[in-house]
Amino acid sequence: MSWEFVLFTKEDGIGTITLNRPDSMNALGGGMRQEILAAMETAVADNEVRVIVVTGAGKAFCAGGDVKEFVSGKTRAEATLGIDQRPTRDKVVLLIQSTGKPVIASVNGVAAGGGCNLALACDMRIASDRARFGETFVRRGIHPDWGGIWFLPRLVGYARAAELIFSGEVIDAQEALRIGLVNKVVPHEELPQATKEFALKFMKSAPIPVALAKKALQNFSRIDLPQALDQERLAQSLCWNSEDREEGMKSFVEKREPVFKGK
Repeated sequence: MSWEFVLFTKEDGIGTITLNRPDSMNALGGGMRQEILAAMETAVADNEVRVIVVTGAGKAFCAGGDVKEFVSGKTRAEATLGIDQRPTRDKVVLLIQSTGKPVIASVNGVAAGGGCNLALACDMRIASDRARFGETFVRRGIHPDWGGIWFLPRLVGYARAAELIFSGEVIDAQEALRIGLVNKVVPHEELPQATKEFALKFMKSAPIPVALAKKALQNFSRIDLPQALDQERLAQSLCWNSEDREEGMKSFVEKREPVFKGK
């Protein structure tokens, strides 16, 4: 597949979506939102892709909305849609959450506004030591989008989320690691290889329990312990009847690496 503002590559079961407007710090301009959605749909539908990575070309991950386009009035951001109509950005976020595949943000530089929240919508985040994160919406007179109001307090707690959102403060990678916003920070030059190694960890796992566990983890704050135990029991029964469960246990007995097929 080929798009104007987004690249999609596939290697070793890892599908990588690269935001590709480096001259604009990968700001979400033109039809970029629509292309991100198309690329994500492609990665989700591809049975050869087991893990999805989102990253940016050049010096930035994503600077958020293209302010110059907003000012010019030529934006395709769908900002005027009603509350009952899903804009493209919401479809991207919901797709990331609904797919059973792990989605990793590889944050190579600044992630601001919608770019920050796109990273937060992913299951995990690995960051370059040059990365910066900012809920910069209030500095532009607008409210957060891309799910930031939902994701941020679940990662860092209410008070810290309120501080970041109300102030629009930009924090560096080490502070993001300290407060739990990212999983790990690596030297900038090592980010591509470190991201691949991070993603490959999940390639060793059976896809069915990973997908079920992802859904269960999303519910952790909305269910009580008995409900969690019920959900675990249902997921366990689904896994038990799978070919991958047989392969996983057989490979253990035979002292070899399992070969999972997602069946």
